[in-house]
Amino acid sequence: MAGESKTEKATPKKRRDERKKGNVMMSKDVVAVATLLGSLAMLKIMSSVVPEQADSLFRTCFGYIAGTVPADMPGILRPLLMKCIMTAVIVAGPFLGVTALLAVTATFAQTRLLVSAESLKPKFNRISPLQGFKRLFSLRSVVEALKGLLKISILLYLIYNYFQTVALGFARFLDMDLSQACGILFDDILSLILQVVIAFLVLAGADYLYQWWDYERQLKMSKHEVKEEYKQTEGDPQVKGKIKQIQRQRAQQRMMQQVPGADVVIRNPTHVAVALRYKPDEDDAPVVVAKGLDELALRIVSVAEENGVAIVENVPLARSLYADAPLDRMIPMEFYGPVAEVLVYVLKLDKEENAPN
Repeated sequence: MAGESKTEKATPKKRRDERKKGNVMMSKDVVAVATLLGSLAMLKIMSSVVPEQADSLFRTCFGYIAGTVPADMPGILRPLLMKCIMTAVIVAGPFLGVTALLAVTATFAQTRLLVSAESLKPKFNRISPLQGFKRLFSLRSVVEALKGLLKISILLYLIYNYFQTVALGFARFLDMDLSQACGILFDDILSLILQVVIAFLVLAGADYLYQWWDYERQLKMSKHEVKEEYKQTEGDPQVKGKIKQIQRQRAQQRMMQQVPGADVVIRNPTHVAVALRYKPDEDDAPVVVAKGLDELALRIVSVAEENGVAIVENVPLARSLYADAPLDRMIPMEFYGPVAEVLVYVLKLDKEENAPN
């Protein structure tokens, strides 16, 4: 229904279908913070490797400039290029590897290892000006804009606070050794990055909760959608009810066809009727061939009368057999005695009727 509000939680089928389409809950801020944490850890781990590699590269370059090595340009360029490449690999390689690994891990942790080609397919409705206008003023766009402004504000505040407390003391570096000054400056920068990471970690947690809420909100279904989905998966309740009704009718027809072959019908005068068959050569015990209540009970009695089947009124036995004896099965052992008495009584009546006058 077009105007029906979506108030119902998404069904498991709806969640599975959306997941197949690549529509899962994911916070990009969590991925960004994970990579930022990895970069911070690598800065700490490689705090000695980076200066060593930079020192080695600078010494090589200054060596060529000072002419301490042969000044043959073709012979210089190749080893210098290889030196630059090796330095970049040693310095930047671990950073790229760790950040890429953390980004993939954070993404797969949120999407539960989802890989869907559906999200890669082109969606032409994205180039629609009307759809673009709607996305521009949607709740998600407003929230993303506010998040961006908040991040910039926090970042600017931390940088300003850094210069207020640390950068004003840069003059003291003039009286220090270069390596000592660089070490202090490196620690100050790490402290600034750590503050940024902590602030963004709090934002990432808030963003994760918002993304979860927004995802659940988008997945909500209307009551009409829930009913339609149920019809598709479980079948239309009206159709299923009709099928069950037909099955009951056919079962009753088959049951009624067995009543003429019964040996006795035990009944409660108007409400319960149970038809039993006992053939000593085939059955180990009497078998329930038909049973019913009210109208069906009257039909069983009527068919039995038309076909000359003996009818015995026994209220407690009829009710007990109807409740505990399954259809088309032998009666339970606790009924052997009472039923045997009824069969003996019926057999006695038959003999009396067939006895010569």
